[in-house]
Amino acid sequence: MKIGIAADHRGFDLKERLKIALTEIDLEVTDYGAFELDSTDDYSDFVAPMARAVGQGSIEKGIAICGSGIGASIAANKVRNVRAGLIHDLFSAQQGVEDDHMNVMCLGAQIDHFPFAWQLTQTFLRSRFKNEVRFQRRLQKLALLERSELPL
Repeated sequence: MKIGIAADHRGFDLKERLKIALTEIDLEVTDYGAFELDSTDDYSDFVAPMARAVGQGSIEKGIAICGSGIGASIAANKVRNVRAGLIHDLFSAQQGVEDDHMNVMCLGAQIDHFPFAWQLTQTFLRSRFKNEVRFQRRLQKLALLERSELPL
């Protein structure tokens, strides 16, 4: 599985630890930055390229990290074909993929410290979309929203 990972300065340390853990289980990990700890960087500079890669299908899933996870989630969800979720519990890490086909998990490094963030990551990666008719219908509506074609 090809995984992308991105973080700003607040998520930098967690990104580095998750990247090591992901490669230790033989996943192909692409790091979109930050590549050094710089308190003046912005999450969107790293999350957007990773989200574009997910949206274009060059990587299967992405992990975006900032201090709270909120900014990373907002940035990732601006990209077409990306369904990013802010995840702080195991149920949502699984259900977000199974029902909503979430393809980017966003974490808050100030909330989700490494041991639990690793559990969330493993749950996110092993979960699979259920592909039931009702979930496919919802995804079609999201695609219409992305193209601004869904009637209000």
